[in-house]
Amino acid sequence: MEAYYNCLQCMNKKVRLLTVDGRHYQGTIVDVDRENVYLRQEGGGPIRTSAFSPYGYGYGNEILTLSLFTLLAIALI
Repeated sequence: MEAYYNCLQCMNKKVRLLTVDGRHYQGTIVDVDRENVYLRQEGGGPIRTSAFSPYGYGYGNEILTLSLFTLLAIALI
């Protein structure tokens, strides 16, 4: 639940996210719910998700969906 509140405080801000498997992602948090955080990545690229996206197929290739369960750290940049 702490990750959820941290993401809410960082809404619409540039962040760097670190996951428990050692991956890091950079972008702007555009939405958060009780299970997922939605990150608009800089520079586009392929979609990678670790959870179901409510935005649906074809919403845009810059939105990354990450499960809050996988987050280890959030840093404002």
